Amino acid sequence: MWRDRWFRVGTLGTLVACLACVTPAAALVLAAVGLARWTGVVDVVFVPALIGFAGLAAYRAWRGRRMS
Repeated sequence: MWRDRWFRVGTLGTLVACLACVTPAAALVLAAVGLARWTGVVDVVFVPALIGFAGLAAYRAWRGRRMS
C-alpha cells in the first residue's frame, strides 16, 4: 500500500489543502502576490479540495488493505 501513487497524492493533497484552509494565512499569501481579490474564493476552492483528497486517500487506504 505504501507504494501506491494515488494514496500518496491523496495524502499530500489533503495536507496541502489543510494548510491552505487556514484562511488568514491564505489571505496574507494571496495579498503578498497580488491576488487579494481571490480571498473570498479561498474557502470555496480549498474545502472541496480537502474533502476530495481526503476521500481519495481513504479510498486507496481501504482498497490497499482489502487487497492485502
